[in-house]
Amino acid sequence: MQTVKVGMAKNRQNQYSRVVEFENGYGASIISHDGSYGGDHGLFEVAVLHDDIIVYDTPVTHDTIGWLDFAGVAGILKDIEELPPRN
Repeated sequence: MQTVKVGMAKNRQNQYSRVVEFENGYGASIISHDGSYGGDHGLFEVAVLHDDIIVYDTPVTHDTIGWLDFAGVAGILKDIEELPPRN
């Protein structure tokens, strides 16, 4: 399995965003801003992607996952990376 290091891009409005892609065809959107779940507290929200589209039918989650610190984001990314390829 490939190790993924994620750096967050911050803009002038204290908004963070990053998309990570994995070899299994899945990816993750990681965001933090005033309108994201936990963003107004400096925390992150993660969505599972497939073909650059948010998917809601994985064992990882059936929604976006908010209120995550860095360790929480890392755990979700590991779970997404370990998903079997989608048919």
